[in-house]
Amino acid sequence: MTEYRPPTALPGVFLNREDVKIAVAAHDFGTVFRLARSELGISYSKIAAECDIKPERVGLLARGRGNITSFEKVARISDALRIPGRLLGLAARDWETNESSCPASCASPDANTATSEGGTVKRRHFFRATAGAGMAVGFSDLDRIVVGQQIGHSIPSQLRRRTTRLRRLDDVLGGGDTYRIYLGEYQATKRMARECDYSERTGRELLSVLAEQAQQAGWAAFDGGKHADASGLYEESYRAATEAGDKALAGNALAFLAYQKSNGSREAGVEFAIRSCRTAGTGAPRGVRALLHERLAWAHALAGQPRETAEALDAAEAALNDDDGEPQPDWAAWVDQTEIKIMTGRCWAELRRPLRAVPVLEEALREYDDTHARDKSLYLSWLADSYLNAGEIEQSAAVTGRALDLCAGVASVRPRARLAPVLARLGEHRDLSTVADVLERARS
Repeated sequence: MTEYRPPTALPGVFLNREDVKIAVAAHDFGTVFRLARSELGISYSKIAAECDIKPERVGLLARGRGNITSFEKVARISDALRIPGRLLGLAARDWETNESSCPASCASPDANTATSEGGTVKRRHFFRATAGAGMAVGFSDLDRIVVGQQIGHSIPSQLRRRTTRLRRLDDVLGGGDTYRIYLGEYQATKRMARECDYSERTGRELLSVLAEQAQQAGWAAFDGGKHADASGLYEESYRAATEAGDKALAGNALAFLAYQKSNGSREAGVEFAIRSCRTAGTGAPRGVRALLHERLAWAHALAGQPRETAEALDAAEAALNDDDGEPQPDWAAWVDQTEIKIMTGRCWAELRRPLRAVPVLEEALREYDDTHARDKSLYLSWLADSYLNAGEIEQSAAVTGRALDLCAGVASVRPRARLAPVLARLGEHRDLSTVADVLERARS
């Protein structure tokens, strides 16, 4: 019996092209889909059918909107497009042995573990392993840049696309895994800005990319517990964005500072959050305005200001619904209705309003994929806290246990830091068997 070969199978000469290898290593499947259609004549409808993706989503991915993070979907694309597993950080696929294109021994031990053992934690190993592969492939134009060279207007665009792809790592990895990568990108761009020649326009665009990269590195530092590094990077981002005239990025730098400062001085957190909204202004893209207002709501919640919190949440919702069709910056594109619901629940949990917090968090987290382990474990901690405030001890213990499972092995200090006070409160009810089990799991 002849082995089935899908009509979307990509030829080896195409997969060996430098631009295709870059896209595959970075899991930039939108670029792969677009090139397959334009240069090989493989239609989006065929790709959709073989990859089990809706046709409209294939089109959106090809236009640079959205990304693929699901382990199962990456494996499905590998099979449909006949992309060898080693290029994606997977073990060799069954069809590779049949087609003699890649022996099973070419797969890495980590990739075999990810395939054979399944599981959310094991899949994080898969993404951690492929992060290095994505970094190993660079842009040939950037690799040839030397001190004193005149760089053209295309370089900032290439850097921004690279920054966008690397941002996807934050979906599945903690700051302890990504900080070095993001900091290296920021430092490389900073050297380029300092040592190369370019036009005034290119210089502004380069500063804008630098501001974006500094925020990315600062977030990873914050997530990994390097708070002094985070503050310094956010401040450098604000200066670069201001010099570039990028009000949206300048506002976001202040919002990051507000988020961090709220852990110390809550009044300072509110002050910086208000400044962030004013700096970005009403002309900022809707996703940016939604992001900054939800962070303002969080600052108000931490300061114990329910009326101001509700107003900021309403402003975030209104901004998100203000769809004028304009493109959104990738660094704010993750803000959607689910994110607004989660922030709403977090705010009401912080204000000790469990009747408001629990329903919205339950609804949002039902739709939130476990592959986003760090973030989901964090959000579950607020749900567990709200159940405690409502006197639902067993339910709080169950949610806390789920959060502990998710954050195991994540290189982020924040989930366990958030769960610590919840566990301390649960300790008052250790006579309940469900609570005792969770406390034992937390210790081990």
